[in-house]
Amino acid sequence: MKKAFTMIEVVFVLIVIGILAAVIMPELKSNKLREAAIQVVSHIRYTQHLAMVDDKYDSLNPNWYRERWRIRFKKELLYSNLSPAGTYPKIWAYSIFGDTSHDRNPNLSEMAKNPLNKNQYMSGGYNDTLHLNDSRSMKEMRLGPSYGIDDILFSGGCRSNITYIYFDHLGRPSNSIIKNAPYESATTGWHKLLTSECKISLCKGSCTGTSSDTEVIISIHPETGYVQIL
Repeated sequence: MKKAFTMIEVVFVLIVIGILAAVIMPELKSNKLREAAIQVVSHIRYTQHLAMVDDKYDSLNPNWYRERWRIRFKKELLYSNLSPAGTYPKIWAYSIFGDTSHDRNPNLSEMAKNPLNKNQYMSGGYNDTLHLNDSRSMKEMRLGPSYGIDDILFSGGCRSNITYIYFDHLGRPSNSIIKNAPYESATTGWHKLLTSECKISLCKGSCTGTSSDTEVIISIHPETGYVQIL
């Protein structure tokens, strides 16, 4: 004879499910932030790889050092040609490129190609270069809509007002404007190679520079370029 559930048993099961949901849901939210950090770490490593296998040195080009591979984060006006005027959103995205035009802004010929899909560029979109609705852009590199990233903070050995990292042919990271020479002395005020740990915070809400449920910090070590999630 089949025994039916009593009302008390049904209520108890519902309570247990509710408790489990309350415990699991915050974890799912924090995982989205960590997923973004894991992806960014992977792409920083790929940028370093490109810099090491594609040495930009050219004895016939006095500005060869400005062409090094870099990963750039920017709060973009990622409008599409389908958006009505005045409704363009500003969201965090990033691109990987080598600056052959020396203007610190990528065009399509300078952007890295997605190794998993040669029809895509490694960019979430960039100004007029690659529109939001362009299938050649990578939506996962648009950190705002894809992962809910509201803010990005560069701190530690990085310059807070320059949100990109580039690498030399040895894979050494730098964070500054490539201006007058491959490496400039400390007396000029422009430290090219990182001399201390660079920290990049990905945040839901405003960044504080402290790891929390709403902020994940990525660390890039000087000299080696070793990158990790703190």
